Amino acid sequence: MTTSYPWQAGTATGVGSYPGDDPAEALRVVLGELPDLPHLPELPARGPGADLTGRTAGLLIDMPVRVEPSGWRFSDRPGRDTLRSRDHLARDLDVLEEVAGGHDGPFKIQVCGPWTLASTIELRHGDRALKDPGAVRDLTASLAEGVAAHVADVRRRLPAAEIVLQLDEPGLPAALAGTVPTASGFSRLRAVEEPVAEDALRTVIDAAGAYPVVHCCARNVPYGLLRGAGAKAISTDLRLVPKRDDDAVGETIDAGIGLFLGAVPGTDAALPSLQATGEPVKGLWRRLGFPPAQLARQVVITPACGMAGASPRYVRDALKRCRDTARMLYEAADE
Repeated sequence: MTTSYPWQAGTATGVGSYPGDDPAEALRVVLGELPDLPHLPELPARGPGADLTGRTAGLLIDMPVRVEPSGWRFSDRPGRDTLRSRDHLARDLDVLEEVAGGHDGPFKIQVCGPWTLASTIELRHGDRALKDPGAVRDLTASLAEGVAAHVADVRRRLPAAEIVLQLDEPGLPAALAGTVPTASGFSRLRAVEEPVAEDALRTVIDAAGAYPVVHCCARNVPYGLLRGAGAKAISTDLRLVPKRDDDAVGETIDAGIGLFLGAVPGTDAALPSLQATGEPVKGLWRRLGFPPAQLARQVVITPACGMAGASPRYVRDALKRCRDTARMLYEAADE
């Protein structure tokens, strides 16, 4: 089947987070190392409100949050923690417009998905929102509205770009498996049924109006569910893709879904040769029996996960390695 992707063949990108607290410097690194598919960096070292949960919670409509010793919790009215989340994002978007306003290719932004958000934000009385189906529905509707507004804001600032929206769902497999702990930690919350999980994701994807990618850097990625929810690409850590998932991954490729494959360690490590970096990607493709030319078009090379725990020097080296690996796979497909 012929599928159109917003990225060029032989493309690399990042996952989301970086070390440090200077959004302009982080964005310049991204634009320099990942010119074909840059993204908005996330800098959790700035503290509460810059982390995955708090950053997205600041987008919620009429559902303010605050920080408790146990983590994020819904509150009655917007306080300093909600305002801090919004301030961090507003500054990042101002920097984005200033540094990259003329970008005319695909550009990726990241938000936390509804199931990871529901697994990490507590209700007012302390239980995780995931425990209450009504709270999850409210959260999903609020997130869908907030993400749609966020996408529209980014689009105003990057008028020539095609916006790619990444929903981060590292917590989804645990929610489906019923392994998310209760607030006390002594028991587990009931498993979420797949149709319910798929419907919530679809609600956010449909509302956003951007090219949807779902990132899940965990084991047991629910490929079929993500496709059913409307994901046009799925982002995973290649080391966590077991052979038992071959059928699901093959069906995903056959359906024309893009694969963002984490092929480079996300924290400081001695990088192997360029060939050794690309071999697991080629090995997966060979195992599944798809033509090499399709790999370069359908696969985007990324770090294994976010890079907030890496050193700045390693970040540059890892992003360059992602870019060089993607280019090598593209050139090999033409041979």
